[in-house]
Amino acid sequence: MLKNVLQKGTVKTMRIIKRFWGTAVIILAFVLIFELLTDVTGTLEPVLFPGLSKILPELVNSFPQLAEGFLSSMKLLIPSYFAALILGIGGGLMVGHSAPLRRVLMPLFRGASPIPPTMLIPYAIAVLPTFWLSSWFIIFVGAFWPVIMGTIHGVGLIEERYLDNAKVLKVTGFRLFTKVILPGALPTIFNGAGMALVFSFILLTVAEMFGATSGMGHFIQYYADFSDYPKVLAGMIFLSVVIVILMEIFDIVQNRALHWTHKR
Repeated sequence: MLKNVLQKGTVKTMRIIKRFWGTAVIILAFVLIFELLTDVTGTLEPVLFPGLSKILPELVNSFPQLAEGFLSSMKLLIPSYFAALILGIGGGLMVGHSAPLRRVLMPLFRGASPIPPTMLIPYAIAVLPTFWLSSWFIIFVGAFWPVIMGTIHGVGLIEERYLDNAKVLKVTGFRLFTKVILPGALPTIFNGAGMALVFSFILLTVAEMFGATSGMGHFIQYYADFSDYPKVLAGMIFLSVVIVILMEIFDIVQNRALHWTHKR
């Protein structure tokens, strides 16, 4: 039994190495070049571009503060992102399935969705009672449009024969949405949800810079104001690692949900 566990562990390790070795080589090359231009030769301006000899100690020393900022950021990101998922997918399924709704609403959606959410920041601050709600609203708007538009397009791509078969089998109402329309649109929904997650992180950083007293974006902006660039770059590295991990989790969920689309 122990032998089987070790074999499975070895296989998984080899898969991880095979998948990420190219990425690791690029990162290593970038780090070596960065070190060459900073700590070794001092070619880059030392205030703006401190070397790893300064960044890594700040990353270690600031880790408790960064971990606290991570929790604060997630308290803002998670509810706004999942609210966008729920309303975007639900609204997209209804609009995508209803031709009258599409005719009425799609011109409005196409006109409103390109507006950058950051342009709404002054209005959110003026109208909403707290900075937290203002930040929540900005992230929600940025995540909502990719989700609802991806869902609408996904419903539109469902082959008509599936809907015809559902009619023959008298599958209607809630069962039609859950058994036919949602599974058929799921690949495109995940595309929109992935884009929404990336936008959410961008807007999270922006939102925390103007209204938050903690969070990963606040950490970066706070020390940038004092020109403490070792801490700034440490915060950026920490934020990048968090994004990579969460996107990997998203990919795992997507692959399991869409296992039937994988080529054998």
